[in-house]
Amino acid sequence: MSCPCCRPGGDSCDEEEEEEEEEVGSFDMSMMKDRVQHLVDSGVKEIPPAYVRPFEERPVDVRTEQIPVVDLSGIDGKDRQSVRNQVGKACEDWGFFQVVNHGVPGKVLDSMRNDGRAFFALPMEYKLRYACKPGVIASEGYGSKMLSKDDQLLDWRDYYDLHTLPLSRRRSSGWPDDPQSFRETVLQYSHQMKLLAERILELISESLGLPSSHLREALGDPSQNVSVNYYPPCPQPELTLGLQAHSDLGAITILMQADIAGLQVKKNGMWIAVEPVENALVVNLGDMMEVMSNGRYRSVEHRAVVNGDRDRLSVATFLDPAKDCLLTPAKELIDEEHPRLYKEVLFRDFISAWYSKGPDGKRNIDSLKVIPSIESHQTS
Repeated sequence: MSCPCCRPGGDSCDEEEEEEEEEVGSFDMSMMKDRVQHLVDSGVKEIPPAYVRPFEERPVDVRTEQIPVVDLSGIDGKDRQSVRNQVGKACEDWGFFQVVNHGVPGKVLDSMRNDGRAFFALPMEYKLRYACKPGVIASEGYGSKMLSKDDQLLDWRDYYDLHTLPLSRRRSSGWPDDPQSFRETVLQYSHQMKLLAERILELISESLGLPSSHLREALGDPSQNVSVNYYPPCPQPELTLGLQAHSDLGAITILMQADIAGLQVKKNGMWIAVEPVENALVVNLGDMMEVMSNGRYRSVEHRAVVNGDRDRLSVATFLDPAKDCLLTPAKELIDEEHPRLYKEVLFRDFISAWYSKGPDGKRNIDSLKVIPSIESHQTS
């Protein structure tokens, strides 16, 4: 299960519906009007009202600041402790960091980026063959709307969401066959992201003083989704967002940014633009990491903005707990000085609660707090 703001949404969370095989090859052209790319191709000069954000949510008064950059090249040698400490500090201070020398081959990143762009360049008739199933949570495929609610404000974004892990969720035979290399590219990318996520989880575990395997084991048989996000040029970028403010609901997310800034992170009540670093990948913590670390590390609100002149493509890979996984703060992180801050939660229930309300910043995690008076972590 991926970040709710980056995956197709719906009104129910029915396991049988989610696992149902979807027909590929038929499409409804009426769905074309819901795609942002179609709006742009039609030559729209003003964005429709459904995309206009309230003034307080618009991308103004944004600072530019470099989030921590961690070099992973030394994690298997004498520099592991230093790398672990850097990861821990980044998690504690930001909940976001970029990693370089991460071990993912450049050709794998380039192929994913190029094939993603190639898909969105295809005719609408072809792309709609892979449209998300309306009204079903976690229906993989080509979409635009975050939820199926009539009154929702829309994001200036189209996406393709792919179920990649565990293998029981993967149906690569139903993925696009154009571009021809798309399916194999996603499989290679998924594998590399899995390896990197496992290494990062080990470092985060160790930085908390826990065994290396603690977080990985706490997630059960985790889910991985790869979401290819396409942000077309926008005629009024100052009025809308590519992706509304939210925190991710799972464990960690690994993002391959575009070469132009679009990601923004909220820190100390201010929005900060994350400048891309060449060959880097962005890592951020989800709500369940906040629960498992007993609030030591926090998930952080983030959003995406759009550009008036250029399109942008990013690829987000989400690592989430198994749906039947019961998440709870690590007992080693609870003592008299550090009381338990969060209730245990079945991840399936947390997903369902999210879909009943929508993202609403970070407020969904507030329902898990043991002491209701604890302030929301607005300064994260």
